[in-house]
Amino acid sequence: MDFVKYLYIAIRAALDAGKSIMDIYTDPNSDFGIERKEDNSPLTLADKASNRIIVSALSVTPFPILSEEEKQCPYEERKTWETLWVVDPLDGTKEFIKRNGEFTVNIALVHKNVPVLGVIYVPVRKKLYFACESIGAYKLMDIDSANQPSMDVLKKNASRLPSAMFHQGIVVVASRSHQTEDTTRYIDNLRKKGQPVTLISSGSSLKICLVAEGSADVYPRFAPTMEWDTAAGHAIAKAAGCEVYHIDEKTPLSYNKENLLNPWFVVKPVNK
Repeated sequence: MDFVKYLYIAIRAALDAGKSIMDIYTDPNSDFGIERKEDNSPLTLADKASNRIIVSALSVTPFPILSEEEKQCPYEERKTWETLWVVDPLDGTKEFIKRNGEFTVNIALVHKNVPVLGVIYVPVRKKLYFACESIGAYKLMDIDSANQPSMDVLKKNASRLPSAMFHQGIVVVASRSHQTEDTTRYIDNLRKKGQPVTLISSGSSLKICLVAEGSADVYPRFAPTMEWDTAAGHAIAKAAGCEVYHIDEKTPLSYNKENLLNPWFVVKPVNK
């Protein structure tokens, strides 16, 4: 089944959601309306506004929606969903609150537990990543909701991923907010193999995109994430010749599990 016809819907939803986020982000009088969820993670007005726009836009498709900001359906119902949207309307809420610009809108389509379509939008940078397994992965700069090009024009103006990039040694991208002892150990083990290791930091799902585009060689994540944090990036990585593996570096992550918490994982090119 080819899901590419749903890609444009997801792109438009991400761009419109990005505008709603930026309206709040750039408002000098906004205090972001910060609340605390049950797990003590922050929730802002921007999370809610983005979620409303995305859920409304995706509701024209035949697929149910699993969103971080929506009430979760019982697994007994979810497990019957062969195809579903997996959404994080504002990935990197902490980055949003810090105003460092490293937050994203994540929209993925998952089919039979595998992400087959992904859109990640970086509102502050007006940067868009999009992918579908049938057409590959792309990156487009300087795009926002004021631009409404067709899908063909989007593809024509975008760069195909991975981009040809040369760097010496191994470039590792790690979390800006969640550096752990296990991550440090993994990086130390890479250094012991004899190649120089360069460490770069980034927030939210941008880390997966950096591997997909070729700016980084590997992203080890040994800290908690949820399915909506990774599904869109996973689709983009897969379409760019990479994979999101369990720490065995052989088994890909799967989605719409009973427990939506991801295991520890490593993002890297296939066959590397």
